[in-house]
Amino acid sequence: MTTGAEQRAGEMVAAVRDDPARRLGLAAAFYERPDIRSYRRAEVAFMKWQIRCGVLRADGGSPWWRAVNESLLRDAAEADLLFRGAAGAGSNRSVGFWLAFLRAPGPERWYRAHNSSIVGGYLRHRDLVAGEGSLERFFMDVALLRVLYAHCLLVRPKLALGRLAVFGRLLGDPRRRGADLFLSLKDVLPDAYPLGKVGIDKVLAAENYLSRIVDYGVIVPRIPQLYAHAAEDLGEPELAGLCRDESPVYAWPYEERHVWRTDKSPFAIALARAMTRSD
Repeated sequence: MTTGAEQRAGEMVAAVRDDPARRLGLAAAFYERPDIRSYRRAEVAFMKWQIRCGVLRADGGSPWWRAVNESLLRDAAEADLLFRGAAGAGSNRSVGFWLAFLRAPGPERWYRAHNSSIVGGYLRHRDLVAGEGSLERFFMDVALLRVLYAHCLLVRPKLALGRLAVFGRLLGDPRRRGADLFLSLKDVLPDAYPLGKVGIDKVLAAENYLSRIVDYGVIVPRIPQLYAHAAEDLGEPELAGLCRDESPVYAWPYEERHVWRTDKSPFAIALARAMTRSD
């Protein structure tokens, strides 16, 4: 049965569904409390990218991106209503994580809530993937991999950075600029939608140098462990199945897994792997 908070959250999201700027306003309003205001930077930065490239447009936007974004907005709005005394107990696990964050704010609780909503949206709306272009599907897996890694930096720094684990909490804290490298994705995802007929090889060749080193030297070697950790931490066992043989396969086909390997910048990538290897 739909509770008061769940119904009201659904109404709030429906009211802004076709207006990207109002979607952004709803997301930002969640963080108006002084004690959690610093947490909104990463989420707002990513939504600004979504607006800039057009995936949230009602006409000509991406049904998949719109649906995943709504999952995040709705879960947070419902938790906020419950925190303020509305009737209900939380319609899903993600709402419970957001409520726990509101009651006792902290970086670990924020990641658990945020990533639970994102992963929940990914899993619920996988049927919409088929309507997206090839490159759009590739970046779905890239975006998921990045947010899972950012979470791991904070809660499992040894897994995320190996010998450099001491820097994990600093780089992963969503309140600090270091986390923008992994969460804002403005230097990773294109600023256009749809991407048309640009080939994947051309996109990879144009990747930012630092992003390439981080992706192939630090993140890619940890793919199975990142998915396994997130699946356990978020209570989403299905998430562990979204990678296969060290390759993400949520939307990108396993048969084209060569994209997760590169022969560019071999020295820098080898150095990054050596520096972040676990002893």
